[in-house]
Amino acid sequence: MKRLLILTFITLGFTGFSQNDTKAETLLNDVSTKIKSYKNISIDFKYELNNANEENMNQETRGDVVIEGEKYKLNILGITRIFDGKTLYTISPADEEVTISSDNSDDESTISPSDMLSFYEDGYTYKMDIIQNVKGRKIQYVKLSPMDTDSEIKHVLLGIDATTKHIYNLIEVGKNGTKTTLTVNSFQTDQPISKTLFTFDESKYSDYFINRID
Repeated sequence: MKRLLILTFITLGFTGFSQNDTKAETLLNDVSTKIKSYKNISIDFKYELNNANEENMNQETRGDVVIEGEKYKLNILGITRIFDGKTLYTISPADEEVTISSDNSDDESTISPSDMLSFYEDGYTYKMDIIQNVKGRKIQYVKLSPMDTDSEIKHVLLGIDATTKHIYNLIEVGKNGTKTTLTVNSFQTDQPISKTLFTFDESKYSDYFINRID
């Protein structure tokens, strides 16, 4: 998954640009204010990857993530990632391996939920797009376009619930025809969470290979 779909969901630190749509700027600021008011966020989501040009590629999976500030615990594709604010633990039961590394959110192949919507702060222009009615919910889309003409991304559509100001989905369209969609199935806030949720207990993985990356 690309960094863009890195669960572009939470910490929206927004800065406006004059070339952008004023209404889109206002809406994104509303989302930012709402998101930052929560102590923690729990999300269940669906991830879809489609490309009719490449042997009818069609992949769908589900995942969940709990985010508190910079910390998060993410489950997707059978792998658990725990970030305690300093160290990232990637747990793969299928491989019986745990990879321990410093935060490498700048790596485009790294899922970094705590970066949520901040991906577009630099390098994107944005404007209001279509409005859709999804099961009685008014979803307003904002279209994000990369400023870099060499980007593999054609554009991104960010769907926002006009009533709650929560993210409904994110659609990334690539220049190669790949369409990646992240849809929020459940969005809960300020839930009681364990004090050890973001703590890695190495004793539970004594039979695993521990791969430490400096």
